[in-house]
Amino acid sequence: MMLLSQRFNTPSLFSLLSICIILLLGVSCQETPADPNKEEWVALFDGANYADWTPKFKGSELGENYKNRFVYADSLLSVRYAETDSFGGDFGHLFYKKKFSHYKLKATYRFVGEQMKNGPGWAVRNNGLMLHCQDPKTLGLEQDFPISLELQLLGGNGTDARTTANLCTPGTNVVMGDTLFRPHCVNSNSKTYHGDQWVEVEALVLGDSLVQHRMDGEVVLEFNNPTIGGGNVAGYLESAFEEGRPLKEGYISIQAETHPIDFKSIELLDLCGCMDETAKNYKSYYVKADNTTCIY
Repeated sequence: MMLLSQRFNTPSLFSLLSICIILLLGVSCQETPADPNKEEWVALFDGANYADWTPKFKGSELGENYKNRFVYADSLLSVRYAETDSFGGDFGHLFYKKKFSHYKLKATYRFVGEQMKNGPGWAVRNNGLMLHCQDPKTLGLEQDFPISLELQLLGGNGTDARTTANLCTPGTNVVMGDTLFRPHCVNSNSKTYHGDQWVEVEALVLGDSLVQHRMDGEVVLEFNNPTIGGGNVAGYLESAFEEGRPLKEGYISIQAETHPIDFKSIELLDLCGCMDETAKNYKSYYVKADNTTCIY
């Protein structure tokens, strides 16, 4: 009876097995092409990445969290005021570290508690996502609001109608329809969100060609051609106020405007990126090309 070791040459068998293993490893290690249609949302705030945000309060230096009003606790990004605190015009903003031009934004928020003592009446249950903000490094020490486009967040009082996802324009003008819009604020056509419920708001921002505010998947306000101009911002540096300059990109910030608020999440889908279909990181939903980011 022929032994197994006599039927097969041991070195040859070992070589064959080695080749098979190498081939299998090569197949398994090949990078799977990314789905070009899969949306890759980035968490600007996910309950942990606090270092990505920088505060600026009127009268305080950039980076100083005045009276610890921006709070990170229980996986939330919040605005809080001490019971003994009294408003003295010290509005604040918290800036994300990076600027964007073409993107979708969505945030989940809720108003809670009572307004800070001596806060202005219009600021009750009032906050905002400031879009296309100027660079926070260019803010004046006594500047109250960044030059920006405010996606205004308002909460209902339990009785009266009060829309949210409105537009306010500190240091900016926009075009609505075919008309240059100069008033400071305009209401959306959203419903009212009463109480302390969680609310999700969305925005579509396409440079300076189109901005849409959305609630419950519906467009509730839209405008285009934002430029620097108008009023409703004080304390700015003249070098930052380039009247008539188109706002094609900018930073994102949230407000500290005298009423407590919680943000559960703030997410962004960048619509600017590699549009070369042969690249590994091509995405079909990009609308603005930045082929310097392409990976082959």
